[in-house]
Amino acid sequence: MTSEIVIIGGGVIGLAIAVELKLRGTNVTVLCRDFQSAATHAAAGMLAPDAENITNGAMRSLCLRSRALYPDWTRKLEELTGLNTGYRPCGILAPVFEEAGGRGESLSPLSPAYWLNKEAIHQYQPGLGDEVVGGWWYPEDAQVDNKALAHVLRTAAESIGVELKDGITVEGFLQQQGQVVGVQTNAGIIRAAHYVLASGAWSNELLPLPVLPRKGQMLSVRIPEFASDLPLKRVLFGQNIYIVPRRDRLIIGATSEDVGFTPNNTPDGIQTLLQAAIRLYPQLKHYPIQDFWWGFRPTTPDELPILGTSHCQNLTLATGHYRNGILLTPVTAVLIADLILEQKPDSILADFHYSRFQSQPSTSTPMLTNSANFSNGNRPAISTLPIQDSPLIIAGKTFQSRLMTGTGKYRSIEEMQQSVAASDCQIVTVAVRRVQTKAPGHEGLAEALDWTKIWMLPNTAGCQTAEEAIRVARLGREMAKLLGQEDNNFVKLEVIPDLKYLLPDPIGTLQAAEQLVKEGFAVLPYINADPMLAKRLEEVGCATVMPLASPIGSGQGLKTTANIQIIIENAGVPVVVDAGIGSPSEAAQAMELGADALLINSAIALSANPAAMARAMNLAAVAGRLAYLAGRMPIKDYASPSSPLTGTITN
Repeated sequence: MTSEIVIIGGGVIGLAIAVELKLRGTNVTVLCRDFQSAATHAAAGMLAPDAENITNGAMRSLCLRSRALYPDWTRKLEELTGLNTGYRPCGILAPVFEEAGGRGESLSPLSPAYWLNKEAIHQYQPGLGDEVVGGWWYPEDAQVDNKALAHVLRTAAESIGVELKDGITVEGFLQQQGQVVGVQTNAGIIRAAHYVLASGAWSNELLPLPVLPRKGQMLSVRIPEFASDLPLKRVLFGQNIYIVPRRDRLIIGATSEDVGFTPNNTPDGIQTLLQAAIRLYPQLKHYPIQDFWWGFRPTTPDELPILGTSHCQNLTLATGHYRNGILLTPVTAVLIADLILEQKPDSILADFHYSRFQSQPSTSTPMLTNSANFSNGNRPAISTLPIQDSPLIIAGKTFQSRLMTGTGKYRSIEEMQQSVAASDCQIVTVAVRRVQTKAPGHEGLAEALDWTKIWMLPNTAGCQTAEEAIRVARLGREMAKLLGQEDNNFVKLEVIPDLKYLLPDPIGTLQAAEQLVKEGFAVLPYINADPMLAKRLEEVGCATVMPLASPIGSGQGLKTTANIQIIIENAGVPVVVDAGIGSPSEAAQAMELGADALLINSAIALSANPAAMARAMNLAAVAGRLAYLAGRMPIKDYASPSSPLTGTITN
């Protein structure tokens, strides 16, 4: 079976992504092991970014965006299906006990919440426990009936033609050359052009992601007829307890237990919930117990979701939502659909990228690693900086360094080896023809570098036509295999008929790229800084675009700044500035524009001290990237004092 997009996971996250993608015109299949076991069914349906008091800025922003989508999103689903999601913009009440310190935590001046004293809160919601001394009212929070929402999403998916396959256990991803080529299931291999992992607490069974189950026990009590004189009208969000009123029952939750996939309710768990709930709303102790259940929340070490790209170009991640899965469903669907179909990630996704768990610091904030080491003994290396970044990902392969180097024009093999080491690069481009013909300076090149640590980027330098470049690319792939890189399908595509100015042929480059993409190559095309050509190459499936800064080997620096900025602004693939950079300041400038990486050869090889220049280019790439992420100050037409004028000593 083949589908355009396969989603692994049939909870609300997977179903919502499927509906969003299908409504945008794609063919979607959802693989679900057991619809009823999804965390969706064990939730309470609170939409409570304010009551939850989320302190992480990116997470709070994500939750607020999602809550704002809920009215229109649920209305659209209800129109599609004729069913009710139970969405209610009801507000949430958070009572506080005396030992919590009266007014509780201080809130931002921008928060819509306001404080109710003891008299006001008991008047607003009769029946609260005597120990409640006040509380916060969060008027913008809401709720949805989670089980109804799951049913509506499933019905909507079926009605618009999403293929739902139940009872399908995905056993593993079949991966080749940085791509997923299929999923192995209990029903055979299922293939697609793109895959989405949305399997919640079970994600860790398929990929080494730090997503673990956090068990939550819950129960419901039936509201008897005699309780109608003091009904619970508000969602109560207490200390380690919440009570959610539905038509004829109250939902009480939830424990948070790190017990793996241990099933079933326990006396201790249910007793803990009942004691806390009765303290908050005493009269429910007389209500008949209706039901018990449990579920497994998908939890990450920092309790934030994992969203966005993965190590494979055609695999997207949407998992780890922990206790905010229902709340984050609509925004996750929109972000993931935009990412897959438009290949332009929303900037907020950087805060939820899986790579944050691969960095060295053990803090919850991802850090930008700076690999530079000063050897003079006087200046320690800066190991981490408090700014968020994601690694460079090309064709599903992850690289930490954003500097690529070459192997040509060095005075000796030894100088080349020293320079590659000093640059800390992870990608080195090699001219296939020159290695094949043992051109001067390329004798023994294949043996000169440790290809277990460096990714070879074969290039088609010297090719004047598309046909030549295609043939040499095939030779380059075989050369990489001979050096132990069996899955290396990369090629730097150069089609250069102009022997004086060495400007690439745009038509030949596009023709060769189309054919090489069909043959499974990850194509990195060297081009003029032409925004239209860059977009066309991206559309045919190239892994990057590599605009020149100025003619190759000229050292003229950035002569195409305006066009490179346009390319960067519109690109959905990494932009690598290639050719013409002559100094570290120019390298830093290119990175400050927002380039994803640099390829520098001549400026290093032709310098008086290539190894020192290689290190300088490394530092420039790091500095430029950091400056781009930090954001430069605005340029003004007038002076502005660095020191304040108030409080100065005057005569």
